[in-house]
Amino acid sequence: MTDKLRWGLVGATTISREWMIASIRAVGGEISGVMSTNAERGKKYAAEFDIPLATTSLDQLLGACDAVYVATTNDLHYGQVMAAAKAKKHVLCEKPLALTVKEARKMVAACRAAGVVMGTNHHLRNAATHRAMREAIAAGRIGRPLFARVCHAVYLPEHLQGWRIKDPKTGAGVVMDITVHDSDTLRFVLGDEPDAVTAMIQRAGMGSGEIEDGVMGVVRFRSGLLAHFHDAFTCRYTRTAFEVHGSEGSLIGLDCMTQRPIGTVTLRNGQGETALPLNQENLYERSARAFHAAIRGEGAPAATGEDGVRSMATALAALESAHSGREAKVGLGL
Repeated sequence: MTDKLRWGLVGATTISREWMIASIRAVGGEISGVMSTNAERGKKYAAEFDIPLATTSLDQLLGACDAVYVATTNDLHYGQVMAAAKAKKHVLCEKPLALTVKEARKMVAACRAAGVVMGTNHHLRNAATHRAMREAIAAGRIGRPLFARVCHAVYLPEHLQGWRIKDPKTGAGVVMDITVHDSDTLRFVLGDEPDAVTAMIQRAGMGSGEIEDGVMGVVRFRSGLLAHFHDAFTCRYTRTAFEVHGSEGSLIGLDCMTQRPIGTVTLRNGQGETALPLNQENLYERSARAFHAAIRGEGAPAATGEDGVRSMATALAALESAHSGREAKVGLGL
């Protein structure tokens, strides 16, 4: 590895354009190449961001980098991460890691066997709001956590209304796109593990065919805590929220299920209401910084590969429950 970590972008994607390229560069990395199956798109993308290599070959990209950021459609992650592990490249992969828990576990195992760092790009655990809530709960400021509520209902922007709502083979739909984030954020904030899920999905017309564009459900955690989640692509005017209610107080997070470093957290207890101090920073820069540190042997990625397995398993349990009409256990494939 050179002094400056060289990144390869697997996919000429919107999330890289809007967030990851700038974040990687901000923490001292460089973008050495981009791979796109569309040669013309790749060339234009490389020119736009001053990236020296544009290729349609994953092998060529892997030969020009130290780490890859995999942000293609969900169905492609497995093969691309396995190839990166074989080439001994560090991997930061978008969620969900794959389409099945079995595939995701193989990805994590392959990276471990290759001696490379693997992370899942769960950006929300980098939010100042969620970090403050996690610290408050760990410090006992709300007593025993009993209930949580997540509202992650948004309106999917028109420029993203492609495969996420149209192509079932990619693992499309709101559950694999948003509920997977809720699961990771709940795990991170609560320090608890999901055990089972009961859910119902909605098809309000944005998703094609049988692809769901809304979901509501409840997750039962090992501690006994119950967490309600409401996720959607179809709600233009909602406010996102993340709440945790305990035996001695409540934490109310508003406008916090977002890519932007915004939002507030209020602690309510017997002494009244207190706004928690927040150290806001770019969520993706924080993720990239932690990933670079993990490669140097300093800690772990903000969200590990194992975190990605567990968040995906909860989302899959939500789909199983919605389709069966029964509670579904969170199957980790252990």
